[in-house]
Amino acid sequence: AQAAQAKAERQAETAARQKAKRAEAARAAAAEQAARSVARAAADPRAVAAQMASDRYGWGADQFACLDRLWTKESDWNHTADNPTSDAYGIPQSLPGSKMASHGADWQTNPVTQISWGLDYISQVYGTPCGAWGHSQAVGWY
Repeated sequence: AQAAQAKAERQAETAARQKAKRAEAARAAAAEQAARSVARAAADPRAVAAQMASDRYGWGADQFACLDRLWTKESDWNHTADNPTSDAYGIPQSLPGSKMASHGADWQTNPVTQISWGLDYISQVYGTPCGAWGHSQAVGWY
């Protein structure tokens, strides 16, 4: 009986180690994919934003043109843009920048997080990027 119990315990330990290895491999793969996504967004934030705007909100090229003008004016699509006079930060020039933490703790370094927050903000406050651009043109900010 003891030999059978010892064998069952070894099998359970082996299964637990294998499960832990699979979980670690999945975490590593997810981290690698996230790093690739951040690198892609840093290299080409416009493409990432256009895809997210289309996928999440159904906004097409006309709305992206407004978004491009807006964020070019605000930050020139620089995810480390920091306005020293207002504390606005990032691609969407969130004021304060820490508002973007609602979309990820990495808001200071991850353009994907910033784009996600910025698109949600525009959707909630202005309805569309062209609505935000129109407001910006009228009053100088959005």
